[in-house]
Amino acid sequence: MKEYEAIIGMEVHVESKTKSKMFCSCVNGLGLEDKPNIHICPICTGHPGTLPVPNREALVKLARFGQALNCQISDYTWFERKSYFYPDLPKGYQITQYERPLCYDGEIEILTSKGAKHIRITRIHMEEDTGKLSHINGKTVVDYNRAGLPLMELVTEPDIRTAEEAKIFCEELQLILRYLDISDGDMDKGQMRCEVNISLREKGTEKFGTKVEIKNLNSFRVVEQAIAYEIARQSEVLSQGDEVVQETRGWDDAQAITFSQRKKENANDYRYFVEPDIPPFNTAEIVADASSIKAELPIAKRKRFATQYNLPTQQIEVLVKNKSLADYFEQVISELEGWIKAENKNISTDENLKLVKLSANYLLTEMIKHYAERGVTFKESPITAENYAEFIKIVFSGEVSSTGAQTLLLQMLETGSDPSEIVESQGLRQVNDTEALQKIVDQVIQEQSKVVLDYKNGNGNVIQFLVGQVMRYSKGSANPQIAKQLLHDTITQNK
Repeated sequence: MKEYEAIIGMEVHVESKTKSKMFCSCVNGLGLEDKPNIHICPICTGHPGTLPVPNREALVKLARFGQALNCQISDYTWFERKSYFYPDLPKGYQITQYERPLCYDGEIEILTSKGAKHIRITRIHMEEDTGKLSHINGKTVVDYNRAGLPLMELVTEPDIRTAEEAKIFCEELQLILRYLDISDGDMDKGQMRCEVNISLREKGTEKFGTKVEIKNLNSFRVVEQAIAYEIARQSEVLSQGDEVVQETRGWDDAQAITFSQRKKENANDYRYFVEPDIPPFNTAEIVADASSIKAELPIAKRKRFATQYNLPTQQIEVLVKNKSLADYFEQVISELEGWIKAENKNISTDENLKLVKLSANYLLTEMIKHYAERGVTFKESPITAENYAEFIKIVFSGEVSSTGAQTLLLQMLETGSDPSEIVESQGLRQVNDTEALQKIVDQVIQEQSKVVLDYKNGNGNVIQFLVGQVMRYSKGSANPQIAKQLLHDTITQNK
């Protein structure tokens, strides 16, 4: 039986986060739940005689995106008209770029389960978005609020081979867009839309098979599912001796299948020609503005977090995928470094790493859990980075037990108060005084004579139960390590 290899290219459309639309001064209502058809004017609704003016902010953001993906930037470019009829396209054509895109010949590195993979970027160009059609009670209505929004289209080379690679590629693009503040890239809001071009060829051969396009995939999960389904479908067609038809297909989420929509158009069907109302322009100032804004990209942050903080890959990935969380984490580390320096703490490298890991562990387990339950983000955290750093210092110094730390964190979350004040007011300070703990240990031993006998007879596991009893009587303030040692010593001395 023949084996087939998938050849996959991606087309990704991204709505840019700008103040106004691409060719007019209408408000860019991206992400706003506004009434239909209120952010419109004669230009974006295609009235005859109106003249479009390119949005400089959108072009600068496009150049930044291209630079982040290692693209060449055209020093001279222009717009074209792409003609096709559809109800959500008010002019009957779309202003776009075709022959000379602003960004071209780029590359992005993604990290898959099999290691690093490089995906070549063919082009990234600017165009205007269409309106939005809704089908209600058997009627179709159109909202032109979205018409004319600045829309970036990115096209890859056919370098992707698996559904996993395609999903990770799209996720990485979204991260870059967010890191650069170009777009939020929320797929469920239509701010980022993915299309897949996929064909199969027999393994070991060079010639590409017949390409099929899958349109309007609205989540990373769907991108992965649609590709997996289409690989299976085309494999079955070829295995039966039939030919794959070049076409555009959609995705039925309920049935988890692709379905035929229409015969695929070719570029000449769109009758491209140079936009007569927008003269060609030099991009030197746009590129200069884009280059003047510096930002760390996700791939660089991953590498830095691994070397600087020595965190495990899984924790790094959680931090990198949530920029506000990563920023919060670094603010905490900065506060801790300031504490070490101000108090002339003589902390070894191992202790310093322990401090960093302690910060990450509480942040990525307890804090994330509590914030998720309350619907809070780290941008609006009730616990300041300064207070969280103080909390870590208290735990690191052994001033509270692990149980006390949980109570302290919850109190900080509920009140936003200083952790040191909470420790004092709630009596959470861990008891290290062996004389005070010995009294509690003696009481536990007296009350739990059967368990103590089990321990004397060699059942070492029961010591944890006895420690728990000490913690209960001390209301969580006892140092469990000291309590355990006192229990062992007292029991064995009284054999």
